[in-house]
Amino acid sequence: MRVPIWIAFGCALPVASQPARSEQQIIVTAPGLASETPAPAVTGVDLALGGTPDLLGGLARNLAGVSLSDAQNNPFQPNLVYHGYSISPLQGSAQGLAVYLDGGRFNQPFGDTVDFDLLPEAAIDRITIEATNPVYGLNALGGAMVVATKTGRTAPGLTLWGAGGSYRWAEGGAEAGWSRGAWSAYAAVQESHDGGWRRHSPSRLYNGYADLGYDGPGAGAHVKLVGADSDLTGNGSAPVELLAANRRAVFTWPDNTRNRFGRVSVHPWVALSERTRIEASAYLQQLRQRTANGDNADIEACDDDDAAGLLCLESADDDDDSMLRDRSGAPIVDLLGDDGAYGVFNRSRTRTTAGGALVQLVDRRPLLGGDNLLRLGVSHDRSRTHFRSETELGVLTEERGVAGLGPVIDQPDGSIAPVSLTARTRYTGLFAADTLPLGERLSLDLGLRFNIARVLLDDRIGTALDGRHRFTRLNPGAALAYRVSPALTVRAGYAETNRAPTPAELSCAGPDDPCSLTNFFVGDPPLKQVVARTWSAAGSGEIQAHGWALRWQLSAWRASNHDDIQFVAADVRGRAYFQNVGETRRQGADLGVSATRGGLTLRAGYAFTDATFRSPLILHSPDNPEADGDGRIAVVPGNRMPGVPRHRATLSADYETGRVTLGGDVQAQSGQYLFGDEANLQPRTRAFAVINLRGSVRVAGPIALFGEVTNLLDRRYASFGTFSETGEVYLSEAPHAEDPRSLGPGSPRRWKAGLRAHF
Repeated sequence: MRVPIWIAFGCALPVASQPARSEQQIIVTAPGLASETPAPAVTGVDLALGGTPDLLGGLARNLAGVSLSDAQNNPFQPNLVYHGYSISPLQGSAQGLAVYLDGGRFNQPFGDTVDFDLLPEAAIDRITIEATNPVYGLNALGGAMVVATKTGRTAPGLTLWGAGGSYRWAEGGAEAGWSRGAWSAYAAVQESHDGGWRRHSPSRLYNGYADLGYDGPGAGAHVKLVGADSDLTGNGSAPVELLAANRRAVFTWPDNTRNRFGRVSVHPWVALSERTRIEASAYLQQLRQRTANGDNADIEACDDDDAAGLLCLESADDDDDSMLRDRSGAPIVDLLGDDGAYGVFNRSRTRTTAGGALVQLVDRRPLLGGDNLLRLGVSHDRSRTHFRSETELGVLTEERGVAGLGPVIDQPDGSIAPVSLTARTRYTGLFAADTLPLGERLSLDLGLRFNIARVLLDDRIGTALDGRHRFTRLNPGAALAYRVSPALTVRAGYAETNRAPTPAELSCAGPDDPCSLTNFFVGDPPLKQVVARTWSAAGSGEIQAHGWALRWQLSAWRASNHDDIQFVAADVRGRAYFQNVGETRRQGADLGVSATRGGLTLRAGYAFTDATFRSPLILHSPDNPEADGDGRIAVVPGNRMPGVPRHRATLSADYETGRVTLGGDVQAQSGQYLFGDEANLQPRTRAFAVINLRGSVRVAGPIALFGEVTNLLDRRYASFGTFSETGEVYLSEAPHAEDPRSLGPGSPRRWKAGLRAHF
């Protein structure tokens, strides 16, 4: 039977080591410790309701506060938005959630990005999205996603699966778990291929995971291995008129990311007494990433007679042309004449080696009629990243692909230039958390963490990127919880958290030296760290009546970010930079209800999120039709932040018998403002609702046939929007296109079917 899922966002102190199904198995999953009532979680069973593991789909289906944004239009590369904060594999997204994998940070240190394709979906035992709390360390502005993986003790037996579906989708995998006495072992492998429902958009993904553990009466340890190899193509948004003519069309291509990832971690613990133990988690990982992006560009033959036969780069305001130059400083000649349009081919290579350790002392002893739970700990994470990038002059093909022409662009003003950078990070945290009983029903959670962040940048070409940065902050948190009755528990809390600028942001933080939207970094003025102050209140409870088990949760929260960081457009089209934008505010409310009776589970959720700017700003947005003559827009306090749906609701039902399972869900959300429309001058994307169905039947012994259909009614919708210049690119499907709005179209109706066996 599936456990009803609901989340209480009352700012209780966070999960860290959660006892698994065996009382002797202890694995640290994040700083701190589980409360007396384990945090509700989306389990591995919930992630595989459609027949195969689906991390992102499972989160969106079960948590109304989570929405997915198709910025890349690849199923493995969405932006995940929670309470107005996002985590994303894209460098240009402002990251606002900390992610922990079995006690170690999973945010990639160069830009705090999260590559979902690196997570071993089949091996995930549970995921919680915890409320804002200082104990989670850097970047936990909106909370923390805590991922715990399986062991041979929690997932015994052998499971095999294979499936195929529309648009050349194919996947398969296997997992096996074993335990005997104190020893256990688990392994999982999976492979996915997607032909892509849009043109020129194939992807493939391989994942592997293994765990070997010893869980004795007074000590234990686990060793975990994670590996991934992916080749992902996500060709992003497209002009609205192009999508109206051909939903599968792409604007320019390719946009490809290749990842190779390996991680090893160890998780020991030892009991010092019946009341005290020491827990630890340490990891070492390496990520090799290559990106290739073809795009249009403001490059054309120079107008000046003195530069006849040469190429010039136009600025976004069309008032200043600059001669295009190569690495040697020589002007680049016009290679096409009137026979084609120019583009650019951006390439980058990133190699990051990172490691870290978390050690904490846990003490539980009677106090004031209850149990006092004290946690003291220290964490340290460090990384070294080598980053290289360059922009090659290209030509747009008839299908709007970009082919390189050879010359690498190197502008003297740095607007487009090769980059070679070594970045090092050193993140240290000292934390204390205490759950203090104040009575039989009342408890007080206290948390305190001191963060020290150092970012060291070394330019390997010149000195423009050199920098030494240090950020420190002491963050407090407190929460009261009172159990009125089994049907009602109330909570209220306050927390402060901070986010230090990442190496990627510090390397791209100047309007005079912007970077490409595809991970190029130049310039190094200082950025201030972001500080969030969050208030929250919540109520939850459980009721048993007439054979039904009803669980409910209602919460409200308000978070004010000071010196928030955003990625804003520069004067040069296609370039942008990171900037402190003053104060922003995110506030809202969540409601979740689940009801279970026998094999029937019903769930409903609603989330309201109001994310607004609170400081006036002047931003550059040259393709916004409402921009002034200089391509600028004025943001005033109260303007809503782009990319955040204000309303989202989910409704699901699942019924299970001995042989058959049937289920479905409806996910609906309101429209959102486009990126580049921070002043709210253009229409939002349209609201939408999609229906998904799933089911399985046991056909012979342990073998079951399953199937799933997503977007049953084939609704046309968009979960992401921005602006693109269409005038310089000929659209054969829409030759008279003029509308600069560009949308990330949602997937059409898709199906998959397969076989699954558990022994």
